[in-house]
Amino acid sequence: MTGEQAIVFSILGVALVLFVWERLRYDLVALLALLASVILGVVPADSAFSGFADPAVITVAAVLVISRAIRNSGLIERVLRPLDPWLGRVDLQVLLLGGLVALFSAFMNNVGALAVFLPAALEVARRHGTPAAAVLMPMAFASLLGGLITLIGTPPNILISAVRRDTLGEPFGMFSFAPIGVPLTLAGLALLTVAWRLLPTKGRAGTAEEAFRIDDYLSEVTLPDSSPMVGRTVGDLESMTEGTFRVLALQRPNGRRAIPTRAWVLRGGDRLELETEPKALEQAVAEYGLELAGSKELPLPPGDRVEVGVMEAIVGGESPLVGRTPSELGLRERYGVNLLAVSRRGARPVTRLKGFIFQTGDVLMLQGPVERMREQLSGLGALPLAVRDLRVGARRVVWLPILAMVAAVTATTFGLLPPSVAFMTAVAALLLGGAIRLDEAYESVSWPVIVLLGALIPVSGAMQTTGGTDLIAGFLGQVTQGLAPVLALGLVMLATMLVTPVLNNAATVLLMAPIAAGYAKGIGLAVDPFLMAVAVGASSDFLTPIGHQSNTLVMGPGGYRFADYPRLGLPLSVLVLTLGTLLISWVWPVYP
Repeated sequence: MTGEQAIVFSILGVALVLFVWERLRYDLVALLALLASVILGVVPADSAFSGFADPAVITVAAVLVISRAIRNSGLIERVLRPLDPWLGRVDLQVLLLGGLVALFSAFMNNVGALAVFLPAALEVARRHGTPAAAVLMPMAFASLLGGLITLIGTPPNILISAVRRDTLGEPFGMFSFAPIGVPLTLAGLALLTVAWRLLPTKGRAGTAEEAFRIDDYLSEVTLPDSSPMVGRTVGDLESMTEGTFRVLALQRPNGRRAIPTRAWVLRGGDRLELETEPKALEQAVAEYGLELAGSKELPLPPGDRVEVGVMEAIVGGESPLVGRTPSELGLRERYGVNLLAVSRRGARPVTRLKGFIFQTGDVLMLQGPVERMREQLSGLGALPLAVRDLRVGARRVVWLPILAMVAAVTATTFGLLPPSVAFMTAVAALLLGGAIRLDEAYESVSWPVIVLLGALIPVSGAMQTTGGTDLIAGFLGQVTQGLAPVLALGLVMLATMLVTPVLNNAATVLLMAPIAAGYAKGIGLAVDPFLMAVAVGASSDFLTPIGHQSNTLVMGPGGYRFADYPRLGLPLSVLVLTLGTLLISWVWPVYP
């Protein structure tokens, strides 16, 4: 091992530890790895940021913008409306909703496709009395499967194509993944349609109606002097609300805060910290003259008639809320919304709202101007849980996003334009056509992912230029000497599937793809099938809620726990590993 190889392996080793530790966000870890590589001389300073100009990074950003435009179009509601009569049984809901998510995931970012369908799926489940837990995880897994079908379905496919371009001189085509992705998706959907019964649907979010609520909310109310509850006790309030209120703490107007007994007498100006259900909170505010904390402090846009509404939303994985408090974010001042209540599955908040630290999957009750609510939620990285009849104010451009996507796919498929140029041209058409605003386009790009890719691409390249990839590939070749090619292919896919829950799936590709290519060359086999094995493995984390954003997105609304994912994910992983290995070896011959 040379000194440069030792430096690269040390940097990647430390980065891997930091990825697993999760105290630093993955984009910061990637940036630190890049800077360390430059300072220690394994990445030339003049090419340190070349990764941000890589066509793969540009394509990922463009696909995210197009996905947002499709979400804005309202097309999903049009697709689902005629299918509602067919959605009476849970099996059919899993099959049709999962199939639609998979289909859309093939042509837009798979996380975006799931985010589009999640509110609609919850509404369908609510109407038909279906347990939310029975539908949401299959939909999340279907989004992962659908992303395997095309070049643009998921960032790992775009990155694998870039690795093939650097290794063999030509990237994969738009539908090079389809012969593997389509059969895997169909087989996976068939399994999910039956195997959803393995999920624990009883004792969790029993129906989608309950899924909106998740657990009781933590909220705060102020007792005005005019309230009929002034002079009554805490116990009276809890009894009059039939036990739906639980007073966690009480703060007097003089600032004194305490945990009250049921005998405490309520005074005007008291601020109560409550654990309650949303409907009970709404009723108590109306009947007992309570005021939701902060509701009168909401900054409103100019106008004579500004309708203020309330919406429930779930905190997404890339939300700026994660790890911060309402006070730090300035929700009222910066975003124009008021936090009324929060809920966290499986945990009872013990802090005041202003000091509550948000996590992915938290459910929020937010108040704001109705006409701007969806825009505000988008800026917060929060997904509305309930389908509301909101007047969003802006006209919807329905068909332009689909036409732009079809044009970009066609241009890429027939080699008329490189993917990065084709999809960025589609973005320009959407901006000019009013399908998406410029600020929305910037908001829709997952900048942490872009930084991750742009920073790790040069580091991955350093592993190849220093010979580190060949060193690892040679070691693997010695360890697996005499192994049948199809077993070697399955071993690469299995290793990738085990790594991707630890790393971001894009980072997994940048780490594993060069090793797989070097391993294939070292044992005299074709490179393509091994790159395909990495692509499938990197997009197939069905065992944890943390390896892929789609899995994280459904954790709160579905009421899932960490241990629930292997119940359905393990049989699906075995199917993908077995069938995927056989398909790849058949479609892409292992011998050059």
